[in-house]
This record gives sequence, structure tokens and C-alpha cells, in this order.
Amino acid sequence: MSAHADVQIRDESIKLGQLLKLANLVEDGAEARVVITEGLVTVDGEVDTRRSAQITVGSVVCLEDECVRVTN
Repeated sequence: MSAHADVQIRDESIKLGQLLKLANLVEDGAEARVVITEGLVTVDGEVDTRRSAQITVGSVVCLEDECVRVTN
């Protein structure tokens, strides 16, 4: 697995689309929708195509070869 940056969130979870924007992996919600629905995003190693999936602290989210770990 490639190195990953930590992305801090305020709550215990965050929606996948919001996390991608917060982590600067996508420009906006429209781009988030495209990369998620095309199966380019993994959560803890598994493809997730749900933009509203709740991502919890400790999860590792990757868009192709860029990964971030959720912290609080």
C-alpha cells in the first residue's frame, strides 16, 4: 500500500463524497460522484460506489494510487 496522508474530521464519520473533497482528492461534488460511481475509490481495500457511505475514523480511502487515513 502506498503512503497515505491523515485527514482530520470533527465527527465520528463523514460521507465518502465529502471526504474526497476535504482531502483534496477531487475538485467538487460532481467529480466525487464520477470517481465513486466508476469504481475508482476504495475504502479499506474494497471498492465502494456509494457517495453517501459513512466513512469512520481509522478508515483508509484511496482514489487510484492516492490514499488518506481518516483521523479525528
